[in-house]
Amino acid sequence: MEKFETSYYKTPIGTAKIVGSIEGITSITILDEAIKSSKNIPTCLQECILQLEEYFKRERTTFNLKLNPQGTDFQQKVWTELQQIPFGKTRTYLEQTKAIGNAKAIRSVASANGKNPIWLVIPCHRVIGSDGSLTGYAGGLWRKKWLLEHESDLTQQSLF
Repeated sequence: MEKFETSYYKTPIGTAKIVGSIEGITSITILDEAIKSSKNIPTCLQECILQLEEYFKRERTTFNLKLNPQGTDFQQKVWTELQQIPFGKTRTYLEQTKAIGNAKAIRSVASANGKNPIWLVIPCHRVIGSDGSLTGYAGGLWRKKWLLEHESDLTQQSLF
């Protein structure tokens, strides 16, 4: 039986609750309540916390983690495609549906994005409305805005 471990990591925009096992990261959720960062981090979660720290310190633009999100085949397809959106870039929901090969599945894609269990690492925050608006984000639109600005600042700095 798979043994799941949990750790907490304080980020600039809330506490991340990280759950995983030797099979990979199962979920990363962002919490509104202040919970202290875990002191004893299970081995299977150490690399995840290290990469999150690097991301927030502006030292990392891609994640290289073993992921194990639980969801339907359709959700898995959407989450896999989300990982193809480059750092510092955005994609509309319509572009996302076309990328998975079903331009009529906007509501289904939006629903799958909303059920993304691995916050930030599977970058659903990079999906925006067709008019450029920040629409729907389980972690709150203010966090989506913060993350996009964080990535945009890094992208602009790297141009020089």
